[in-house]
Amino acid sequence: MKLPDIILLSLAVAFLIIGIHQFMVLGFGQSYWAFMLTLILFFALNLRKKKSK
Repeated sequence: MKLPDIILLSLAVAFLIIGIHQFMVLGFGQSYWAFMLTLILFFALNLRKKKSK
């Protein structure tokens, strides 16, 4: 894994944790943004891996 891949994965996990916390405290409506950022980062990571192969 290259550094950009590690950064994308770390950010995705961080936003997932933030989203879960916000979901437990405020509900899904207030945590939606964190879950969407998580999905975007995971898709970007997957796209980078497929392009490198």
